[in-house]
Amino acid sequence: MSTWANLNLQDSASPLMEQLIFFHDHALLILVMITVLVGYLMFMLFFNNYVNRFLLHGQLIEMIWTILPAIILLFIALPSLRLLYLLDEINEPSVTLKSIGHQWYWSYEYSDFNNIEFDSYMIPTNELATDGFRLLDVDNRVVLPMNSQIRILVTAADVIHSWTIPALGVKVDGTPGRLNQTNFLINRPGLFYGQCSEICGANHSFMPIVIESVPVNYFIKWISSNNS
Repeated sequence: MSTWANLNLQDSASPLMEQLIFFHDHALLILVMITVLVGYLMFMLFFNNYVNRFLLHGQLIEMIWTILPAIILLFIALPSLRLLYLLDEINEPSVTLKSIGHQWYWSYEYSDFNNIEFDSYMIPTNELATDGFRLLDVDNRVVLPMNSQIRILVTAADVIHSWTIPALGVKVDGTPGRLNQTNFLINRPGLFYGQCSEICGANHSFMPIVIESVPVNYFIKWISSNNS
């Protein structure tokens, strides 16, 4: 989760988020190079006194400043398209989780395991434990195994919601009457926090999401205890 004075992206907890951070750094480097070059040219233009009295046209420089931006855009577009297809690729999932957005809480279903179902509400501030995070902790966390392909199906019961976990690079809109899906893999244990990031109403920021990533054997024990 984000901490005080954290200006960068959160540390990634999935291969997809690693790729998103790499692409962010790649695009940012190109932007910095363009900014420095244009700034240098403008500075030199303002502070030199040279005038070319015979300059009527400049086909060469016009060709350069037309072709060069197109090449730069290709350096951004090709990795972007690759990443777009990677994000939509659905591998063979080990676990399927269904998430249903309500005003103002999430419902979850583990349909692979005798339909384990529960609602996940934000814990009010006056009921929060000493080590809890205000507006981020929930009463029922989503428990998922690490190093396993997870498929999540997202929908909504009333208005458009958005199931978003920044550390995993996952953002899926939940639309009433539609079922959206994506997949992710959590490569380390821990607690990962997110919130509804859609403009679904005044209280959409009070729909937190908490994922507890555990080793597979702990996940099997959790499933067994909830099935019994």
